[in-house]
Amino acid sequence: MSDPLGIRRLRVRAPDGARIEHVILQRPLHRVLAFTRRTIDDVINDPIARNQVRAYFKLHKWVHRASEISELERQWNNI
Repeated sequence: MSDPLGIRRLRVRAPDGARIEHVILQRPLHRVLAFTRRTIDDVINDPIARNQVRAYFKLHKWVHRASEISELERQWNNI
C-alpha cells in the first residue's frame, strides 16, 4: 500500500495460529465493590451499604446466569 506522497507502508501479518489473547480475571465481589465505591469495611459496618452491595451482587449473578443461558441456547440452536 502507498499513500499519496508515494511512501510505501508495509503490513506484517502474524501467522493464523499466533493470536495473543489477554484474559483478565475479576472476582464478582471485587467488581461490585468497585462499582459501588464501597470497601469491605463499609459493608461490614454499614447496613445500608451491606444491602446495596448484596443487591448489586445478586443482580450480577442474575445477569451472568442469563447470559450463560442465552449463549448455550445459541450454541444448541445454531443461530
